[in-house]
Amino acid sequence: MHSERRKELLEAWKDRHPEMGVISFRCNPTDEIFFTTATDIPAKFNRIRFQLSAGNCSNNQLQALWNQYGERAFEFQTVKQLKYDDPKEDHTEELEMLCEICLLENPKVRRF
Repeated sequence: MHSERRKELLEAWKDRHPEMGVISFRCNPTDEIFFTTATDIPAKFNRIRFQLSAGNCSNNQLQALWNQYGERAFEFQTVKQLKYDDPKEDHTEELEMLCEICLLENPKVRRF
């Protein structure tokens, strides 16, 4: 790959606007729902699914449900997306506020 093309691709990656927001994991048999934030929604879904499959999820309750019912018993979805302009800014506080709003709107949901 030419160095100019490599630079172009690197700059495009740095300037991308990944999907950010609040995501949920719902266990259908028990109707338990877990929310967490994501700075890159597709990557976060993949990472958590991998952790669950490997038995290494940091949320013991979610891991127990996964172990009992398996991946097919779960629904994964984006609850709310964060709209933002600058991908280089830290959006942690905004994501946390968005998650708190989602939790207030859904009192049965657990924080992941």
